[in-house]
Amino acid sequence: MILPKLFWEFFKTGLFAIGGGMATLPFLKNIGETTGWYTYGDLMNMLAVSESTPGAIGINMATYVGFTCGGILGGIIATLGEITPSIIVILLVAAFLKSFRSNRYVDRAFYGLRPASTGLIGAACVTVFLEVLTGLRLTPAGLGGFLNKVALTSGSLFNWQRLALAAVLLVLTNAVRKTRDLHPIVFIAVSAVVGVVFRFAGA
Repeated sequence: MILPKLFWEFFKTGLFAIGGGMATLPFLKNIGETTGWYTYGDLMNMLAVSESTPGAIGINMATYVGFTCGGILGGIIATLGEITPSIIVILLVAAFLKSFRSNRYVDRAFYGLRPASTGLIGAACVTVFLEVLTGLRLTPAGLGGFLNKVALTSGSLFNWQRLALAAVLLVLTNAVRKTRDLHPIVFIAVSAVVGVVFRFAGA
């Protein structure tokens, strides 16, 4: 029964996660908490892999989660669930494009959707920051997951190694002229190597 549930969960994600791949993170976090398919730490690993591989991050995440939970067929089903709402909406928009261009209600709807997508991406950024760079984590506190509490999940408030790596990458990609124009895959590869070194060094 996991395959229909995978399709339904990712159909909802694809339908409501307006604003791009990062906007799917709050939905994926909720899926993990309600189904138990993966932990939030697993989700961060999925995000790292999805960011490092070609393609849209939302699709990559759906494929990764589906494969983790249901094998190859699960990956296919989850990906189909993710893209189906977009295909339907695009076909509808294409069919009525002229009327959509001048429709004031549609224009007002998009006016309201912009801050909603910004809020979703902002929520994803906060949760990723807390999980990856600190020892804090947002956990459900009530009202069906609408309220959260911040809990310290490790002995240290900050992960200094990860903060240092993030700071170095921020400088190299923005302030250093010789490195800021390098392809992102270079920084991804270097970060992966640093992570392996830290692990083997016991950091």
